[in-house]
Order: sequence, then C-alpha cells, then structure tokens
Amino acid sequence: MARRNALVLAAAQAIGGASAPIVISMGGLVGYYLLGDDKSLATLPVTAFVLGVASGTIPAAMLMRRIGRRPGFQLGALTTMVAGGLAGYAVIIGSFWLVCLGTAFAGLGNAFVQQYRFAAADTATPAFRPKAISWVLAGGVVTGVLGPQIVILTKDALDPIPFAGAFLTQIVLGLAAILVLAFLRIPKLPPAPKGMGGRPLLEIARQGRFIVAVVCAIGSYGLMSLVMTAAPLAMVACDHTQTEATLGIQWHVIAMFAPSFFTGALIVRFGTLSVIAAGLVLLAASAAIALSGITVWHFWIALVLLGIGWNFGFIGATALLTETYEPAERSRVQAMNDFLVFGFQALASLMSGAILVTGGWEIINVAVFPVAGVCLLLLGWLKVSPDRGPAV
Repeated sequence: MARRNALVLAAAQAIGGASAPIVISMGGLVGYYLLGDDKSLATLPVTAFVLGVASGTIPAAMLMRRIGRRPGFQLGALTTMVAGGLAGYAVIIGSFWLVCLGTAFAGLGNAFVQQYRFAAADTATPAFRPKAISWVLAGGVVTGVLGPQIVILTKDALDPIPFAGAFLTQIVLGLAAILVLAFLRIPKLPPAPKGMGGRPLLEIARQGRFIVAVVCAIGSYGLMSLVMTAAPLAMVACDHTQTEATLGIQWHVIAMFAPSFFTGALIVRFGTLSVIAAGLVLLAASAAIALSGITVWHFWIALVLLGIGWNFGFIGATALLTETYEPAERSRVQAMNDFLVFGFQALASLMSGAILVTGGWEIINVAVFPVAGVCLLLLGWLKVSPDRGPAV
C-alpha cells in the first residue's frame, strides 16, 4: 500500500503541482505588466501565492484529519481550478489585485499539495519513509517541465492579452489531479481516545531534532524563495528574454525535484544531517555563482544549484521532522511545521521584490550566506549534543 500510495501521490504531484511553477514564473512578470511606474510590488502575486500556502497549511491538515486524505486532496485540486479561472479573468480585465487574489487561491490549493509528502509517509515503514517522501517529490520533475512549458506555449494564447491563457490552464491541471487522486488509498485515522492525543505541541517543539528540522526547512525554503522569486525579473533587467527567464525557472524546478530519485537513498546511506548540510552548501554555491556574473548561463547554473540545494535541505528536514512525533501527534506537528516554513517563505518572497528594486540582485544573493551558516551551525550542534531529543 505504501508503494502504491507513493506512486499515486507522485503522479498527483506531477500534475497538480504544475500550478506552482506557472504562478512563480509569471507572477512577477504579470505584476510588472499590470503595475504603473512603481514596480516595487511586482512580485506580490508570487508572495500572495506563498501566503496562500502558509495560511492554508493548518486548515488543510486539520480538514484531512477529519475527512481523510483523499477527499481533502481533491478539494485542494478543486481550489486550484478556481484559482486558475480567477487569475486568468483578472489578467483579461487588467486587475492587479484580483490577480493577487487568484494566486492566493492557487496557494491554498498548493497547501494540500505540500501535504502529499507527509501522506506518503503515513502508510510507510520507518525504513521506507525517506524513500516514500522522495518518490512523491520526484513527481516534481514532470512539474518542472510541464509548468514552464505551459507558460511558454499558452501565455499568448489570448493575444493581445498576455499571460491569461497560462493561468486558465490550471483548471485542466486541477481536474486531472482530482482524477488521479481517486486511486489513493490511505485509511482515515480513528479519533484519538480522550487523553491519548499525544504530547502538547510545546513539549514536542522543545526537542533538539524538531528545532533543527524546522529551522533548516525554513532556511532552505526561504532562501530558495528569496532568490527564485527575483530571478525572472533580474534576468529581464539584464536584457535576457522572457523565454530565457521562464526556461531558467524550468531548469530550477527540475533541479528541485530530479534529485528526489536518490535523495532518500542518500539519507539512508549517509544520514539525515549530512544530506541537509550538503543542501545548505549547495545553496551557498548557488549564490556564489550568481554573484560571479550576469550571463544567461550564470543565472541558469545558479538556479539549478539552488534547486538541488533546496531538495537536499528540504527533504532532509522533512525526514528529520518525522522522527519527532508519534502517529497521534502527526497532524498537529505537520501543520505547525508547514505553517512556519511557508510563513517565512512568504516573508522571503515579499522581501524579494523590494530588495531587488532597492539593493539589486547582488544583495539578494549575499543574504544567502549568513542564513546558510546559521543552519549549518545548528546541524553541528545537533550532531554533538548529548540531548538531541528522541527519535520516535
């Protein structure tokens, strides 16, 4: 059952997850297109998407705890369909704020997608759990090709109005995801007996493993969001074409998910902490490449390293988090983790546009080094600390 569910969720990730790169690759450009002279809010559609993810994490987890994984995930895919229709209509009528509302709804739908990796772990044994998480995220390889290619092929479908056609394709993607998710088989958890709902969240959050897992997930996702959100605008500002910027996001998203085919095996072989550390080093290497030049290859190589670094850091942090809770506690812990991670990601995305306008592409990449450094120090502390918290 665990292997079947992981494969179904990987397919759903491949299709339903394509909404994210569509919004990310177009959000800043749509904002730039619709805004007047002041372009400082150009990345707000992307930020609204991330805010939608952050605000939807706890309701999504709690809803699925009540109604089950499959109907919850299908409801999330339906939300994606609504988001695509709303954002596409907003571009047609030229409403920047309605576009932001549409991308926020896309984020709400993606909050359910973010739970796919945890759902794959629900029926997996401890030994298979890292691989199950990796299998699901491996579906993002298709996402990395599908989303940007949809943008390239459909952004001018309603010419002379740009971008609207690509947003509208989210309706088809959501419907396809609903059909795929019909094959998911995850038993609904019975209500916990009174007094047996697990430990208080504060007690769980005091574990060393929990602290490092959450901080490294925030660092990996926040840095990736900070750089990725600004990259398309920075490329266009450096006289690269919109297609080159979209292809940069495509290769970035592929790099985010392609390593998932073997990240789980690397965790089993070398340990969770080592894989997270490798991801943080790659994030720093990405920033170093970005600071060394502004050719299209500098951007593309930096974005590829950014994606691989995110993969190692985020999957490793997710695997580490699963060691900190018992089955009765998982819904609350997973929801709190994702709320924190995507809340900080939203902040990074919001800051990205303002930093790009005021400080430039260089400052965005310089900011990577201190954050990665703090996360590496915490990993070192966890490795040597005699009280690292239980591995349940």
